[in-house]
Amino acid sequence: MYQHTFLTENDSLGIIDPLLNAPCLDGTGNPLPGFSNPNQCVPAGNQINPNFSATLLPIDLTRGGSNFLFAGHTDVKQLALYVQDAITKGNWSFNLGIRGDFYNGLSSTRQAEPRVGIAYNIKPSSTVLKISYARTLETPFNENLVVSTTGCSVPVLAALIPCVPANSPAGFRNEFHAGLQQAFGRYLVIDAEYLWKYTHNAYDFSVLGNTPITFPIDWHNSKIPGYAIRASMPNFHGFTALVVMSSVAARYFPPQVGGLGVTVGRGSVFRIDHDEKFNQTTHLQYQPWKRGPWFGFNWRYDSGLVAGAVLDYATALTFDADQQAAIGLFCGNVFATLTNPLTSCPAGTPHGAIRIVIPADGTENADKNPPRIAPRNLFDASVGEDDVFHGDHYKWSLRVTAINLTNKEALYNFLSTFSGTHFVTPRALTAELGFHF
Repeated sequence: MYQHTFLTENDSLGIIDPLLNAPCLDGTGNPLPGFSNPNQCVPAGNQINPNFSATLLPIDLTRGGSNFLFAGHTDVKQLALYVQDAITKGNWSFNLGIRGDFYNGLSSTRQAEPRVGIAYNIKPSSTVLKISYARTLETPFNENLVVSTTGCSVPVLAALIPCVPANSPAGFRNEFHAGLQQAFGRYLVIDAEYLWKYTHNAYDFSVLGNTPITFPIDWHNSKIPGYAIRASMPNFHGFTALVVMSSVAARYFPPQVGGLGVTVGRGSVFRIDHDEKFNQTTHLQYQPWKRGPWFGFNWRYDSGLVAGAVLDYATALTFDADQQAAIGLFCGNVFATLTNPLTSCPAGTPHGAIRIVIPADGTENADKNPPRIAPRNLFDASVGEDDVFHGDHYKWSLRVTAINLTNKEALYNFLSTFSGTHFVTPRALTAELGFHF
């Protein structure tokens, strides 16, 4: 397989907050609008802002500037060669393979990637044991790869995001899977798997200031262990059931070794917003007669993704009204609204958020005790008929579905670096009529 990506980037940005790069400060050190030159500060009885950047003045739209334009181009080429074989011997099954990758982008990497999978079938007990290993090449995301790699050499971007130029080579991952499949008679099958993903030069996304421009960054390494369990019951007198549950820990380890960013240097291990201790989905369906309506029910439970932006309650008080209302921030019996944010909360007053689990003051830890989305239970129900008129060649079907049956208000994520803030789907009722031929 050969891939050739012609990558062209045209980004534009400008400062629209008059306080972001204000030349002057008032007597208490707060930035002031209306000034465009540090020489204007002292005559007006103000202070010069020591953090003022003359480099950013030309792109300050509040002071007569214009948008900064970034143009970048590169070619990303990748050649992959792969050979594999499957061998069966008695109760043993082997899948063997090796892949070779030749990657040429803004960095170049050559890598051989062996893969092996082994399964053993214990027929008397209806058990299958399996284990696998794969070495994979981890290449940077193409989206805004040029600005991420070369941005530190651009004065305007370097002034916005202080960074150390870093362009590390592509990373690699060692991935292990171990699991079993167990049948209990004809009516229950359990498939369980544990996995480990250890990545060197682990890629992630960051965002350029308060813009929609996202770009890849590169951490020293990551560790992602987790498990997945699936239990299914085939049709038993019209009743079927399926349960899927999983857990994933997504731990990333500084320093940042590639891409724009203020995190280049030392730091502590942290969990990204893919990390969730537990989630499960249960699906039940019952059809009393072979020809007739069926009834379905879903139950989804999530313990909550990491929400790293809400470090503590004091941090939540700095959010704007919309953000505070989204998480349900409260102090005593007073809740933040879209027009009235909370700015303080008296000591000893019960406080928190109804849609975010905020760590107690002084207990937040990016690895051991990160803030998380509050746990939630969601329910769906449906009823349908797959052959309304019992036709032979042509069939009519009818289905009515209720999503989020209890109209639960809950967050999926909050101020995620890449995807922002999302609420779960509100209650929705749908009817579907189908004609099959």
